[in-house]
Amino acid sequence: MANAQMATDQGHPGHDRGGIEEIVVSAHPGGRSRFEILQGTSVLAGEELARTLRSTIGDSLDGLPGLSQTSFGQGASRPIIRGLGGDRLRILINDLGTFDASTTSPDHAPAVDLATARKVEVIRGPATLMYGANAIAGVVNVIDDRVPRALPENGRVDGQFRTSYGTNGDEVLNSGALNANIIGGLMAHVDGFYRDAGDFKAPGFLRSDRERAANPLASGESEPFGRAENSDLENWGITGGLSYVGRHGFLGASVTRLDNNYGIPVELEEEEEEGGSTDSEAGGEEGVRIDIEQTRYDLIGEWTSDFLVFDQARFRFGYADYDQAELEGGEIGTLFLNDEWEGRIDLDQIAHEGWTGTSGLHLRSRDFEAIGAEAFVPPNETFQWGLYSFQSYEIGPWHFDAGARLDRQDVQSDNLGVERNFTGISLSAGASYALRDGYLIGINSFRTERAPNADELFSNGPHLATFTFELGDVDLGEETVKGLELNLKKAGGPFEFLINGFYYDYSDFIFERFTGEEEDGLPVAQFTATNARFYGLELEADYELWRAGEQAFSINAQLDFVNAKETASDTPLSRIPPLSFTLGSDYESHYFDVHIAAEYAASQKDIGEFELPTDDYVNLTASLVVHPFEERDISLIIEGRNLADSDIRFHTSFLKDLVPAPGRTVRFILRAGF
Repeated sequence: MANAQMATDQGHPGHDRGGIEEIVVSAHPGGRSRFEILQGTSVLAGEELARTLRSTIGDSLDGLPGLSQTSFGQGASRPIIRGLGGDRLRILINDLGTFDASTTSPDHAPAVDLATARKVEVIRGPATLMYGANAIAGVVNVIDDRVPRALPENGRVDGQFRTSYGTNGDEVLNSGALNANIIGGLMAHVDGFYRDAGDFKAPGFLRSDRERAANPLASGESEPFGRAENSDLENWGITGGLSYVGRHGFLGASVTRLDNNYGIPVELEEEEEEGGSTDSEAGGEEGVRIDIEQTRYDLIGEWTSDFLVFDQARFRFGYADYDQAELEGGEIGTLFLNDEWEGRIDLDQIAHEGWTGTSGLHLRSRDFEAIGAEAFVPPNETFQWGLYSFQSYEIGPWHFDAGARLDRQDVQSDNLGVERNFTGISLSAGASYALRDGYLIGINSFRTERAPNADELFSNGPHLATFTFELGDVDLGEETVKGLELNLKKAGGPFEFLINGFYYDYSDFIFERFTGEEEDGLPVAQFTATNARFYGLELEADYELWRAGEQAFSINAQLDFVNAKETASDTPLSRIPPLSFTLGSDYESHYFDVHIAAEYAASQKDIGEFELPTDDYVNLTASLVVHPFEERDISLIIEGRNLADSDIRFHTSFLKDLVPAPGRTVRFILRAGF
């Protein structure tokens, strides 16, 4: 683990780094430190968030333990946790969804950007009690101040500003946020960002050695090298919010506008049209581009005074109108429309003799439609509701957790005349024991049912982003997973570590199986159910070798791996990340910090059907963070990634053999908080 995440900073105010005692509200309804939580967690904030910030949320979080990414070019990438992604992983903004089409296809970017985020919390493993069965893989919760929750420390204004330039693709990012106390407790908030990046440069050939050998180009065609054409992007967002902050809580609302336009750096279709031209020829040289527009409204409130048997109530509601156009030569090929809302109420009980708890109601509605050439899913509507209760009891060094959730999902397609209804139960129980000298050992068990979504039930058409013809199955039932997670942790002193081991046993795990047939020139992938098992390990460790006043030098290490196979046949599942190991060192002082790390990702040879192996790689990173002014939260950051210019191909990506990750990149960042 990077020392910036592990060790609590004791120096310059600009450090703002989360440690092992960092409170994580996403994993536990009442909020609990990383040390106490019986799941793997990570927190990014302050300088660490600025240093890891990329153009996509998947790329920004890749490198955290247990996380990988879908990596669909520079413009689209979702996180993957422990080999699970898509509709099993929820990306949230202040506890509510992103209201987009990103779970439908890996070329669809989530409607979220970390440029104005205050903190990102990652939960590895089921977070189903608070967020429903669609969070069975985990949760990424982006926390920002779009609705101000507290008065500025100086009573008037606070905020942040960030500007950066990246050498690979000439990426420019400017962002800022401001909270102002207008009068009394009436707070106003505004934030915004603008990002522009050209085509990125790869270390060598865009296609992998295996792909070039298996599918050589026609005579006279030149092999793409270096520049990944049509990988550029331009996006921006702006938010305005108002809230009233009083002695017993706050209530406020915000409006956000997000625009995102990016290219797909591969040709997704080459079907011949009448007249002998191909789609790519007919579309000109622009290639396929994605144009996303979203307008989002949020209403957030908290009450922090005792009432009945509760001492706190939290209310969240969000609605968004989302449009995504897939442009082929400037013309709309497919249009995705999504109207979605989500609301929740969470009530915290008054603590009594070591007993605490939270209960809640959660509602979610989605109206989705795809129109055009890639409308492989018919129009559909989904409504979900859930009731949950999470209880904790602490006595001496022992801590016990137990919880239950009831979920209901109704999904229908009027075009098909089909409606399916599902009822699921999620249960969890855990216990931990605090040993001497800062050690803690814990175990957490769970059972969760997830209903199939509309894509898995109703798909019937070509899905060019995944190079398949997808077929749903309207008769699919719920998938059930039972699992265990074991924890051993050490906090305090020069040596700190976190170890998480996990085992998942799936019944009726839903995935796409190739049938061996072809439709429209594409292999047919049928959504089906099988039994599967996942197991793995995540380790983070930090050892402080030397400290003298505000100066310190430490070494840190991180390891994670996951194994996922069908139970009966022992056949590996597709796109499972390989074992990775990171070794790094940190020097910290009052005026500057230096971080150097090398990540080794092993080759992946445990592959699914119709999948190619992926070679190993080394990703060398380094950063210099300078704090030029005493007692000022101002940082100058120089950060380099893939400094060895390695050919990095993520096994989790559909594009891994067609385009690699960007080559050597150096970024210059100015960050200021006030």
